[in-house]
Amino acid sequence: MSIARPMPSTTNETRPSLLASLLAPIEQELAAVSQRLQTELRHPDPFIDELAQHSFRLGGKRLRPALLLLTAQAVGEVNDSHRVLAAVVEMIHTATLVHDDVLDEADIRRHESTVNARWNNQTSVLLGDYLFTHAFYLASTLETTFGCRAIGRATNIVCEGELKQTAASGNFALGRETYFEIIEAKTAALCACCCQLGAHYSGASGRVTESLKSYGNHLGIAFQIADDLLDLEGEEHVTGKSLGTDLGNRKMTLPLIHLRDQLNQDQQQQLCQLIEQPTADNFAKLLDWLNESGSLQHARTVAEDHIDRAVAQLTDLPTTPALKAMQQIAQFVTRRNH
Repeated sequence: MSIARPMPSTTNETRPSLLASLLAPIEQELAAVSQRLQTELRHPDPFIDELAQHSFRLGGKRLRPALLLLTAQAVGEVNDSHRVLAAVVEMIHTATLVHDDVLDEADIRRHESTVNARWNNQTSVLLGDYLFTHAFYLASTLETTFGCRAIGRATNIVCEGELKQTAASGNFALGRETYFEIIEAKTAALCACCCQLGAHYSGASGRVTESLKSYGNHLGIAFQIADDLLDLEGEEHVTGKSLGTDLGNRKMTLPLIHLRDQLNQDQQQQLCQLIEQPTADNFAKLLDWLNESGSLQHARTVAEDHIDRAVAQLTDLPTTPALKAMQQIAQFVTRRNH
């Protein structure tokens, strides 16, 4: 659930066109994937069709299929296998969002009502399952099983990460190492898989494929840290989703872990009380504390370090519009406001 938050004093301008401009090299391919998704999610039953089309609108930035397509272009050419797999990874990502909204008791995503808010939790769980199974059916239509196996493994890791995060909820003593294990599994694994698939199905060497997989992994870690910061600093009318859910569910994210580790025992007790009682006043106090301690900036610095490590994996690729886009997307990940 989201916590009570103070009203923002200023507004941030959203820039939905920025990412679109970065994705210009694959604009037509991404449009084709979006059309494929809409077609795949059509259903003769009106209720199922409405649910599936609603889930399509929740997907948002299409970052994961974009990574797959850009990676394909960076080392070769986009082919039909890439298009199919790009639709598959977006279905899987959307399924995880639908399930996450149930776990977080979130009401809004992409400026739309979540499935659980508009219908109910039971419908959300079943819709997520429907998207998962449809995705794996679609992946199985390819001539080789590599894509299905890679996505299956990545999805399993994502679920492991979510389970670890659920088990860690309310654990004020959560360590940095465990935090990074969780976000690498629940977010970075699928990003890494997308880049691996893009390279593999373009015929890249094993070495290049592993480098691009590493790019996706570091990008995913940075993305999740930035998301954790948005949950604290963001504004719902800009992000278009429920915020404060991490605190509402007592999740220890990197800024909170960094702050906690600087404090003495009495101060840690005060911090724990602020987290345990998520009122608007306590949230304001906590945000001030995170700012003054440098914990928010520390998290930004760690995210930027992972971006640098991601971009370093691209040094051996030929200079192409796709390569430039991958470099720029890496910077976008830590500077976005939605």
